[in-house]
Amino acid sequence: MSSSQLLQQLQSLFPAERVFTDPVDCYAYSYDNSRNFLPPIAVVFPLTAEEVQAVVRLCNEHKIPVVPRGRGTGTAGGSVPEQGGVALSLERMNRILSIDPDNRMAIIEPGVLNQELQDAIRPKGFFWPPDPSSAPYCSVGGNLATCAAGPHAVKYGVARDHVLGLKAVTGSGELIRTGCYTTKGVVGYDLTRLIVGSEGTLAVIVEATLKLTPLPRATGGLTAQFRDTVSCAHAIAAIMAQPFVPSALEFLDNNALNLIRNRHPGMLPEEMRALLMIEVDGSEAEIHEASEAILKACEVDGLIEAKLAHDTESLWAARKALSPLLRDVAPKKINEDVAVPVSRLPELLGGIEALAQRYRIANVNFGHAGNGNIHVNLLVDPGNPDEMERAEACLDEVFSLVLSLDGTLSGEHGVGMAKRPFIPREIDETTIALMKSVKLAFDPSNILNPGKLFP
Repeated sequence: MSSSQLLQQLQSLFPAERVFTDPVDCYAYSYDNSRNFLPPIAVVFPLTAEEVQAVVRLCNEHKIPVVPRGRGTGTAGGSVPEQGGVALSLERMNRILSIDPDNRMAIIEPGVLNQELQDAIRPKGFFWPPDPSSAPYCSVGGNLATCAAGPHAVKYGVARDHVLGLKAVTGSGELIRTGCYTTKGVVGYDLTRLIVGSEGTLAVIVEATLKLTPLPRATGGLTAQFRDTVSCAHAIAAIMAQPFVPSALEFLDNNALNLIRNRHPGMLPEEMRALLMIEVDGSEAEIHEASEAILKACEVDGLIEAKLAHDTESLWAARKALSPLLRDVAPKKINEDVAVPVSRLPELLGGIEALAQRYRIANVNFGHAGNGNIHVNLLVDPGNPDEMERAEACLDEVFSLVLSLDGTLSGEHGVGMAKRPFIPREIDETTIALMKSVKLAFDPSNILNPGKLFP
């Protein structure tokens, strides 16, 4: 059957305002924040699980790809319709179905924005810990598809740790229910945790039961300034080795600090080459005790000053603005979110700096240091072939370094298209074959986001 027949059937099923076929209308659904661009033949906006099933069944019948999509904030190309087909935008399935404070639960549709969820549950005394910097724009469904995290993952964990159950549509159009409405439950396989992070390759999430966390009674802030990156990395390891887990532990290298200096002159000391932004939460007594312990852990060679920060709002705002500021340096960033065990951070950060110097590539590093999750940004000009070649060689060695330190190639952004060629370096052939067989069990015709994740 042809794609034209599929389009006719979609147009008969959905009103015109919920099916786009004009390439101009489809343009915004052809890319994500990876800047990869590949157009779909149509964009469909379902409102119910039944409508999702109808689209998937049609695509299954015609053997045409269907790519689930949130708000397109992903950086790995996970929602790009690489093989064409239908972009299934879930942005209009955006209802918060219920909030249950007594059981610390919320049930939501996938198109609810992260910030919308936070704003709805905060008055009831709760928050949902995954808090990527794109929270005002990214959907919870997208957070689940990529197993998103953010600064508070160091204490509270990633998206997979805060979802109890799902309703999802498989590649054959069947509606499945996973998990349960209790925090304990061991009946059957844990398909919930399998689907979370699968980037739309196993099933389309149409509803999620989320586990909410009580808001802390108070929060406190600290900053620690260092003369070099490696001494800062030693302090990170020392902080994570003591009993008090910070609620956020963010690292900025000197090049990241220079971006802030350029935008906010006088905010940061010139002799500082690395900065930690630290948050602690709990009762006032817990914050005091944790702050004292963390300040002591920062006392390594190379420390300039570690102190309590009574107003960290401007610093956090500057940290969240870092990614856009990178475009002040170069037209393109190669952005990788590698992670290593915290104790290996000195080797990772020192190694990345050395590689960037050797290959003469501008490099900015920052990220969620408490998880060993560093955002490595190689800043390049795509119009300079020699620079692009050097950057690719540098990235290859960065990945080799990460794996040699028992790390992983992606801490939170996912694989998508961007990291796909490197996956066999982290996952062995036998394990990849098993993963592919799991994929086909959920999606026998291989129509759900085909080609993603696997080399």
